[in-house]
Amino acid sequence: TMPSIFSYQSAEVDWCEGNFERSAVIAEYYNTVSVGSSQGRLQPLLGHQMGWDILFFPPALSFELPGLPLLLPGIFSMYFHMTLSYVGQLLDELSILWTLAVAYSFWYPQAYFPKFIKTRRHFYWLTGITTVISTLMSFVKPTLNAYALNCIAFHLLYLTWRELKKCNDKRVHRMAAVMVMWWVLAITSWISDRWLCWLWQAINFPYFHSFWHVLIALSLLYCCPLVIYFDVSYEMPSFKPKLEYWPSDSWPVVVPYVTLEEPHKQC
Repeated sequence: TMPSIFSYQSAEVDWCEGNFERSAVIAEYYNTVSVGSSQGRLQPLLGHQMGWDILFFPPALSFELPGLPLLLPGIFSMYFHMTLSYVGQLLDELSILWTLAVAYSFWYPQAYFPKFIKTRRHFYWLTGITTVISTLMSFVKPTLNAYALNCIAFHLLYLTWRELKKCNDKRVHRMAAVMVMWWVLAITSWISDRWLCWLWQAINFPYFHSFWHVLIALSLLYCCPLVIYFDVSYEMPSFKPKLEYWPSDSWPVVVPYVTLEEPHKQC
């Protein structure tokens, strides 16, 4: 009989870590814990950076949006790795797709809109229709979903490159370089776990997917301030955004954020 879509290990994807080796309830213990730890520590910071809490912007300029889009991927990813269920796999992947759709809807620069899109509202409709179609297509071959989602990163890197060509701020270039560094380490860990599992199991170290969870969260920690920086440049040209680091520029490990300098007159 066909297993229930909610049943343990009913997913089409199983990562390299051995199942139920550390717990009788959690299928992939370290993958589950790594999601929880990285989300628990970094999700509040990401929420602050993206304006879901008034920390880096004056109240009048804060972007008031619910933090749910950042929280759901972490919850669903933990559920997936804990159960390896078909429903868990789809929720994990679709929550990432929906989060990206929200990010594109609000922060995709209008300068890069297709020519037939005239307003942000029209772009909302385009993003919504594309997301619905992508959601339906994700049920066709679920094993390909993760690869498709990772390919979106190349478009984001392309947009970053386009923006850096117009920017002379060394801090921005530095932050983009650090973001790319974390992303390269993250995607290398992901690919290694997917394609070289036989090697890591042979040396009893099948934990690279858990590294992916932490490293991609670190990459997002640097990506979010860049998104804010470029968004302010487009949407609030009378203000000058500036990248800062907490607690200090000189510390080896820092939390980047954006501040707004006094309004300046346009030439």
